[in-house]
This record gives sequence, structure tokens and C-alpha cells, in this order.
Amino acid sequence: MPRFRVDLRSDTVSTPSAAMRAAMATAEVGDAWYGDDPTVNRLQERAAELTGMEAALYVATGTMANQIGVRLHAGGQGHLVAAEASAHIATTEVMTSAVLAGIAYRTGHDHPHGYMTAALAERLLEPDDYFDVEVVDALGVENTVGAYGGTILPSAELRAVREITARAGVPVHLDGARVWNAVAATGEDVRAWTGQVDTMMFCLSKGLGAPIGSVLCGPAELIREARRIWILYGGAWRQAGIMAAAGLLALDTGRDRLGEDHARARRLAEAIEDLLPGCVDLDRVVTNMVFVDTKAVGLPAAEVLDRLAASGVGAVPVPTGVRMVIHVDIDDEGVSTAIDAWKTIAGDAPKEGS
Repeated sequence: MPRFRVDLRSDTVSTPSAAMRAAMATAEVGDAWYGDDPTVNRLQERAAELTGMEAALYVATGTMANQIGVRLHAGGQGHLVAAEASAHIATTEVMTSAVLAGIAYRTGHDHPHGYMTAALAERLLEPDDYFDVEVVDALGVENTVGAYGGTILPSAELRAVREITARAGVPVHLDGARVWNAVAATGEDVRAWTGQVDTMMFCLSKGLGAPIGSVLCGPAELIREARRIWILYGGAWRQAGIMAAAGLLALDTGRDRLGEDHARARRLAEAIEDLLPGCVDLDRVVTNMVFVDTKAVGLPAAEVLDRLAASGVGAVPVPTGVRMVIHVDIDDEGVSTAIDAWKTIAGDAPKEGS
């Protein structure tokens, strides 16, 4: 029995479709360490083609893709990578960067939607002329911005950021774990973002619905070095075409349905805001995430999570309350179930003045 009837903890919890399972069962495979797994190679070529990059490397996780990408640009231990304070690489992955590459981060905040801005980039890349100690080797940007509910880094803002980094001579890495959600929400080509960065990664195992894997993309010479780091990090897998087959299908079919996730997230967000006014910032519900401020509910986040779980709905805690993420396994009925769970919570929530 599944733990939750409606699992909204993340878009990573989705299960592979029947078509993916069939593709995996019949996948043509080789040894990816030797570079002769034909399905992995097709996936890498397809990813590079779609993103407008020269080459790509298929790896197991988003963290691995980001860490290899950042290390490609960081000069060595004691050097810095600049990023927005909430960025995944500078928060969830910060210890990984320290352990694997001795990288630390210089961070700051500028925009209420949590994305990198040109003004912030300029501040973060200011040289340490007085002490001549701090060296920033790269700038990391994120799209969509997970810590702010899946908000979108505007392509025009990234172009302005690129002007700043170009003057500073600093390369840019894009954590594009959910970049295809930004594409679906805006209607822009992914190259509106990838054309402004040196390297980028995206996840196959989030909104696209594959069971595993991420892809790091960039210039051919950098991806050649990335492959060396991948091996050093223990990432080289063997008959990975079994998984890459699902990734290929996800990449070619999963992008077209992301708008459905966004519409369902919006429906859920609006319903919760109607039930509990002031607990959802609807301006941030632009892709597939819904953040609920449990202070506005008047209940601790842990209690809200328990009450949702009692109704068969999974969610996770975030600093402001709880997060719910719509994905390929969530249909309209699932959203209705989640709304019903919130109706119960709203009915039990402390009333103002009580």
C-alpha cells in the first residue's frame, strides 16, 4: 500500500509510466563508463540539441550534475561561488560542495521571488580589492526557484546578469532542475535561458516524470572534463541505458504536459487561499508548487502535516510552513482530495480572537 493516496511531497515521487517501463525493458544498452551505451548517448545528444549546448552528460542525480557543473568553474579550495541566498546549490548542497571540492559560497538577496538579479550579481561579484583575499570564480543561478515556490527567473533578467558576469570575466552555471516548468509557463524557448550561461543542468526525474537521472550540458571541452570528474565522484554506471530509455521518453513527451501540473497547482492554491485567507501568496504560484504559510493557519507545520497525512495527502515542511508539489501522477481527483483535506484543517483551525 502506498504511504499516501495523494503524494504531494515532491515531483520526484512520481512513478514511471507503462510506456517508460516498456522502453526500459527493451532498451539497447552498453557500458556507460566506456561511453558505448547507445541509449545513454542518444539521450545526451538529444539533451544537447534541445538546450543548444555542444554536449551533455547523463548522471544519476541533480546534486551530482550541479556539483560537477560548479566544480568545472571553481578554481580550487578556498574560492567562492556567488549565488542567491536561497539557491539550492548554496543551501541544500552547500555541505556537498565543501566536501567534494572545498567550495564556499558568497550569497545575497534582492528580489521577493528569490531569483538572481543583475543588481545582486553586481554586488556579489565586487572584487575584494582592499584585502585581496576573496576570489569569486563563478555565479550560480536557478530556474525555477524552488525555495520560493517555483518562481521563474525572467530571461530578460538573466540577460542583464550575463552582461555583469561578462564584464567581470566570471562564468555562469544554471541549476535548471525545473527549467522545463519555466518554459511551459512562459512559452519561451529554453535557449532564452541556456544561451546566457556557460553550463546548465536539468532533472529528468522531477516534472518530466522519469524515475531517475539528470543531465549536465555545456561546451564539449567542459563536458569532457565533467566526465572525468563524474568518474572521480563514483558516478560512472554501466548499462545505464535501461534508465536513459525512460529519460528519453520523459524528455520527448513530458514537457508538453507540464502546463497541466501548473493549472492544478493554481486550482489547489486558490482553493486553500479561499479557505484560509492570507496563507498562500498566489503571486508565487506560477508553476507546479504551492507553499502554505501555517502561521496564517494558526497551527504548527508538523500538526498540519499530520492532519494532511491522516487524509492520505503527503506534503513536506518548509521554513514558512508546508510545501505541496503537483506532478504527473496527480490528476483532478487528487487535487480534490487535497482540497478536502484542507477543508478539514480549515474547519479545525483556531478562529481569530478565540
